[in-house]
Amino acid sequence: MTELPFPDHESCGAGATDTGSGKPPAPTTLPGQAWQVVGPSATPAGAPVGAAGAESPQSTDGPQTKPRWQPLRAIERRVVGVLAEKAKTVPDAYPMSLNAICTGCNQKSNRDPLMQLEPADVEEALERLRAIGAVGMVEGYGRVTKYRHYLYEWLGVDKVELAVMTELLLRGPQTLGELRARASRMEPIADLAAVRSICESLKRKGLVVYLTPEGRGQIVTHALYPPRELDNLRARYAAGRAGALDDHAAQAEESPVGGTAEQAPADSEQPLARSAAASAELQAQLRELNGALEQLRGQVQELADRLGKLESDVQSLKNQLEG
Repeated sequence: MTELPFPDHESCGAGATDTGSGKPPAPTTLPGQAWQVVGPSATPAGAPVGAAGAESPQSTDGPQTKPRWQPLRAIERRVVGVLAEKAKTVPDAYPMSLNAICTGCNQKSNRDPLMQLEPADVEEALERLRAIGAVGMVEGYGRVTKYRHYLYEWLGVDKVELAVMTELLLRGPQTLGELRARASRMEPIADLAAVRSICESLKRKGLVVYLTPEGRGQIVTHALYPPRELDNLRARYAAGRAGALDDHAAQAEESPVGGTAEQAPADSEQPLARSAAASAELQAQLRELNGALEQLRGQVQELADRLGKLESDVQSLKNQLEG
């Protein structure tokens, strides 16, 4: 699926002002669009404006806007993650209204943790995201105000990197296999090597952290947590690894019936090691299968979103004809 070709910073009509930034954007128009954005003012050089029906990656020509991301609270991460996800998976329903964003935040598929937010919660998060330049308000849909994200330049990422960041914002820590399966519904990611390369790029930008050592089942997450929350997360995974090592050590020291560790045959440790390795392998495979299942659930949700949009359009057309 492709994201609509909205530049990262559409400007609004003359005299319009974003109440979050307080800066009057310059006027602009887009072919076939009657809406205007009330958000950050400038459209930086290299903003991705593509042909109809396709999103263009950031240009490397000309001056680049320095990323300006900062830590986000849980609801803010969920809100901006929903905007980025729906822009890619349901572009005809994007930009999004407050109620649509709230529904996306509370959906059961591809969300961890599950939330039950009220529109007031989402609106408060949107206001802060607008104030820090991550989200803009879009006007021109009658009485309905809609919102869009500015994450390409706010984070300083390209299309595939944004797909990976979106999944991390929506679900938090996950294995590279899970991440590849889930992010692939937004942008093509060939294999684990590809997603590992993307995560390395994001790590260099300070956007991704590894929570477990390199190897099968390695777990990563984004770096947009507040400092204390990120420290707690790292400590939890470090404690989990230490606990697992202690368990293995305890198993190795356990004696067979009536004996001690020294009395046990030397080769008795080999089946234990093979069993532990097989268990880890099965767990990694299970995580990957869960990732594929979540991808299917996400696709079903996208179809439901499209159907809802179609029903809304049909009802609107009926009302116009009857009027």
